[in-house]
Amino acid sequence: MTKPSLPELLHAAVSAVGGMERPGQTAMAEAVAQAIDDGSHLLVQAGTGTGKSLGYLVPALAQGERVVVATATLALQRQLVERDLPRTVEALHPKLRRRPEFAMLKGRSNYLCLHRLHEGMPQDEEDGLFDQFETAAPTSKLGQDLLRMRDWADETETGDRDDLTPGVSDRAWAQVSVTSRECLGATKCAYGAECFAEAARERAKLADVVVTNHALLAIDAIEGAPVLPQHEVLIVDEAHELVSRVTGVATGELTPGQVNRAVRRAAKLVNEKAADQLQTAAEGFERLMELALPGRLEEIPEDLGYALMALRDAARAVISALGATRDRSVQDEDAVRKQALASVESIHTVAERITQGSEWDVVWYERHDRFGASLRVAPLSVSGLLREKLFAERSVVLTSATLKLGGDFNGVGASLGLAPEGTAGEELPVWRGIDVGSPFDYPKQGILYVARHLATPGREGSRTDMLDELAELVEAAGGRTLGLFSSMRAAQAAAEALRGRSEKPILLQGEDTLGELIKTFAGDPETCLFGTLSLWQGVDVPGSSCQLVVMDRIPFPRPDDPLMSARQKAVEEAGGNGFMAVAATHAALLMAQGAGRLVRATGDRGVVAVLDPRLATARYGSYLRASLPDFWYTTDRNQVRRSLAAIDTAAREAAS
Repeated sequence: MTKPSLPELLHAAVSAVGGMERPGQTAMAEAVAQAIDDGSHLLVQAGTGTGKSLGYLVPALAQGERVVVATATLALQRQLVERDLPRTVEALHPKLRRRPEFAMLKGRSNYLCLHRLHEGMPQDEEDGLFDQFETAAPTSKLGQDLLRMRDWADETETGDRDDLTPGVSDRAWAQVSVTSRECLGATKCAYGAECFAEAARERAKLADVVVTNHALLAIDAIEGAPVLPQHEVLIVDEAHELVSRVTGVATGELTPGQVNRAVRRAAKLVNEKAADQLQTAAEGFERLMELALPGRLEEIPEDLGYALMALRDAARAVISALGATRDRSVQDEDAVRKQALASVESIHTVAERITQGSEWDVVWYERHDRFGASLRVAPLSVSGLLREKLFAERSVVLTSATLKLGGDFNGVGASLGLAPEGTAGEELPVWRGIDVGSPFDYPKQGILYVARHLATPGREGSRTDMLDELAELVEAAGGRTLGLFSSMRAAQAAAEALRGRSEKPILLQGEDTLGELIKTFAGDPETCLFGTLSLWQGVDVPGSSCQLVVMDRIPFPRPDDPLMSARQKAVEEAGGNGFMAVAATHAALLMAQGAGRLVRATGDRGVVAVLDPRLATARYGSYLRASLPDFWYTTDRNQVRRSLAAIDTAAREAAS
């Protein structure tokens, strides 16, 4: 019997999900199949509407290798597991003569912990939350949520937080979940045989395709303790997010609140000497943090060094004492001990990392209006880590709508630890990049307008000319505007200004849940939605509700961002162009994502307006423009107003 061809399999899968075959999808599937076949690595830029999920799932299923698919967003994970994979597997089954198994796997804290649910949270928390849990008819939202989760535990098959509808707050979920460090372990836990997290891991071990997230992929790579099953192929979707997610996992933090919590948890379990030593070290650290000013610490100040060594040594003493003492008077002692150990180990790890020092780490103070000061440490680069841990043992496919910045893949490739395309030697992974395009006709569907006449934005101060321009564009578009701002302060100022000038409803991020805001925005064409970072990447509103996407300025990282400025300086010291490698690449990626909000379907029309003249006048402007979809480009403000008015009129006529 002849093996079915890839086009034949792709046709069956696309038909099953009710889609349309597209040339870009076919080109992607063929490239993915080739990479898997020869064990190489592939970067695929696949524009919105390409159908990239099937572009990698079909060749992966056809090859018969164990595959891990890692995504950045919950929405795509659910789409894969609930829609794309079930239909694709059924469609391919008659042709492949087998039915590949698939499963979803997340970090342990995403699953309900039956031990914590039934035995309660170790009682070190100051507000006695579980008193409400025991009340017959709790009146607080938290108490009601806890009782609802107890009922849900009897019904759910997965225990997955994302299957709980409606959802609950982080505070409520924390009462019924544990981190991997807090977990007693299946063999020691009375509920080990029924554990939802263990069941998910077992399903993943048996599956041909495991769908997970970037964070778990990073933990698997960084911590050396495998949480993902062995696999021959790794597919990273939404790959433009990978470096920031891995950086987040590799970042350590110390705060006075965290240290004091560890003191409380350990005090009842260890000898007085060890408890006093940790308490004294915590007080010294807290006094220092009260005076901490935000910014990078290129050298650790002497007083901070002493405070961290005291914390490190005290934490080590407590860890030893926790292993040496038992106290049966403590209710559910094993769980209390495990939680205390997790807290103290976390402090020891970060304090030791900073005191040891490394030229590859960046250390800085951060200060938050609500939470106070924190001390943070992050890797200067994760490229070496990714090269060693991700690319060494398997074929890796990375895909996104935005991987090709400034016209090539080398910028993103470098951040992933890959040499410039075509130059990889024996020690470096061999890879290639392909752009399979988009089904959309960007020059006919969209306009890129740069407001060249505006003043160059400064670091502070109001931009009255920008607000005037924004108001005129919104009026010409008849509303229908997604405003993407470089800071929350700028978004708030713009919303306040336009609410005073325009009758169009202006929604502002933070005034309701993001889901509700997007739903309202999509439902009323005259409505505008203003916000910051999560809107640059998280909005999918096809049709006439989003016909103008405005960016207030080029989204360079803040000059005082410790990690970004350290990375930029490191590139310069190595002889490279730090600004282009770090700041311009960061801005290009965000702008490409933001511009991608405009055209989401073949019938969409509209304008991306950048209210920052540097996109037209600065030397790096051409690099940034080359990273955006190939819209028709203009700096003519009158032309844009006429175009917006025409698009608005057409949308109104179509709706009537």
